[in-house]
Amino acid sequence: MRAMVLKKLCRLEENPFPLAFTILPEPVPLENEILIKVSACGVCHTELDEIEGRTSPPHLPVVLGHQVVGRVEAKGTQTNLFHIGDRVGVAWIASACGTCIFCLSGNENLCPDFKATGRDVNGGYAEYMTIAESFAHPIPDAFSDVEAAPLLCAGAIGYRSLKLTNLIDGQNLGLTGFGASAHLVLKMVTHRYPNTKVFVFARSADEKIFARDLGAYWAGDPEKKSPEQLDSIIDTTPVWKTVVEALKNLKPGGRLVINAIRKEESDKESLLRLHYPDHLWMEKEIKSVANVARSDVREFLALAAEIPIKPEIQEFGLEEANQALVELKERKIRGAKVLKIA
Repeated sequence: MRAMVLKKLCRLEENPFPLAFTILPEPVPLENEILIKVSACGVCHTELDEIEGRTSPPHLPVVLGHQVVGRVEAKGTQTNLFHIGDRVGVAWIASACGTCIFCLSGNENLCPDFKATGRDVNGGYAEYMTIAESFAHPIPDAFSDVEAAPLLCAGAIGYRSLKLTNLIDGQNLGLTGFGASAHLVLKMVTHRYPNTKVFVFARSADEKIFARDLGAYWAGDPEKKSPEQLDSIIDTTPVWKTVVEALKNLKPGGRLVINAIRKEESDKESLLRLHYPDHLWMEKEIKSVANVARSDVREFLALAAEIPIKPEIQEFGLEEANQALVELKERKIRGAKVLKIA
């Protein structure tokens, strides 16, 4: 099968072709697994973190990709949830132990034995992949394959981030950064919280126009003070500076939710500018988002089909994966980037 493989970590500034086109054997499913013929796979900022060494070390060589949509091609002997030909999706969570306190309380995303798709096991930048069938998700008919792919991570993690804000209809919400995840959050907020004003902080003129087109009340630069104080903010950027700026815009008792797997070390000086009276005083709080649970994925897919949420898409071929990653690194973002594989 055709695959794009990460063989060693690197900085994209030094090597803009981190993934090698490779022909690999088609994987064989274990007794509890299904084999998926991949049709589409989203490209996520987390892949940049993996390539550049900001996550837990990936198991090299590895096939990246954790926003996977395809059809069941074969099944292990102990599977009974899906049939051959069923359309399924795979998200960042590939497995968890199932027995720890986190798994038993529904927070399997915090499991110490959490395994990530495309990091700890091979993912969807390939024509085929395997997954334990209990960690695959049925895809609603409302979406095409390329539309469904970003929903599995950008959408699901955005959904979890929105839940963690504790937002009430009518409160003000800020979104810092306006890429794949944030634009889906805006669509969710418009549906679920019709009286909430959304304030978007973005760098490029295109992102600001895009945000307003989708219903944002206001869009401005990340360093600008918002015209109104905000009850909650979701930060989706890879840098620290936006965190410091966002905290200044929070109301007393407000919450900043950071939707990022890592922040760039090159920007750590921005964090040193955190000033307690200006940024954290008055019971402001910061909460991180760690991974997603299966329930987040399934709840969000149902919500997305109900609305329906159709993400903005930029399509690339499998062998164009490096180009998509470089554009993501350079923040050439409008919606979600998706590899169309089959």
